[in-house]
Amino acid sequence: MTEPAARDRGGRDAQTRKTVWVALAANLVICVAKAVGGVVTGSPALLSEAAHSIADSLNEVFLLASLKRSRRPADARHPFGYGMERFFWSLLAAVGIFVTGGCFSVFQGVEAFRSGGSAPREGYVIGLAVLAVALVAEGASLARAVFQVRRAARAGGRGMVAEVRAGDDPALRTVLAEDGTACAGVLLAIAGIALHMVTGEIAYEAAASVLIGVLLGYVAYVLGRAARVQLIGEAVAPAVQREVRAFLARQPEIDTVPALLTMRLAPGSVMVAARVDLTPGYDSETVEEAMVRIRREVSGRWPELDQVFLDVTDAAATRRDTASRPSGPS
Repeated sequence: MTEPAARDRGGRDAQTRKTVWVALAANLVICVAKAVGGVVTGSPALLSEAAHSIADSLNEVFLLASLKRSRRPADARHPFGYGMERFFWSLLAAVGIFVTGGCFSVFQGVEAFRSGGSAPREGYVIGLAVLAVALVAEGASLARAVFQVRRAARAGGRGMVAEVRAGDDPALRTVLAEDGTACAGVLLAIAGIALHMVTGEIAYEAAASVLIGVLLGYVAYVLGRAARVQLIGEAVAPAVQREVRAFLARQPEIDTVPALLTMRLAPGSVMVAARVDLTPGYDSETVEEAMVRIRREVSGRWPELDQVFLDVTDAAATRRDTASRPSGPS
């Protein structure tokens, strides 16, 4: 990895680490409050939200582990480093959201539908108070994640939605999804408890619990799908590939670029492998110097493209070889 790219990645990792710690601290406090409130009141929506916070807290631990493990230097067994640890741990986080949060929330809602029941007025008040505090804490954590995404979007010259879609940092994406879902889940729980309080029908609270579970399941699916794509080898955006190909084709030493492949190795680290046909007339020393220069310029223009490999072939020899091959039966 080039030195500027390494500094940039280190700075982004430090910001992401702070964002994850803020989210973990908020979730631990909220988890205890929701669990105590849920046990005292017997509220299925509150217990579902407690499960949600437990899942989020475990996931933040996973993300902190991924941030630490992915920073290990490359070695003989992993010559491109350990950056893909980020993608693996984000996949585990998605599974955790689905199993711990989503499934338990749906179970709580179904059980509430079956058993019925109610709570004293004091229980409603306790539940609403706990959720109000949770909404403030989750909102603060979400604001921190949004702030980091907005800053990254400004640096990349694109909007926030485009940044979230194009962002290659699974830890930040997971925290943003968790906090956004947490705020939505708290609002659903508040609505369910309030309607239960007004009507005396626990069905509203049970429905809120099921909806929270469905929401968590959907978020887990989205995060898991993104992690899967990155784990099996994700290319950079087509626009970047076209720019790199055009840049290589403009070099005087390069005649054509028959193939160009990219794969994301880690947040802020991409491998580029291109087969280039040389323009005839250059000696080997000139070609070698040109390839060094081109690799350096590619990494300079696109800092995330820090692993550049050029497979050099002779365009004239390729044409002669193609021309000499039999055209097949007439």
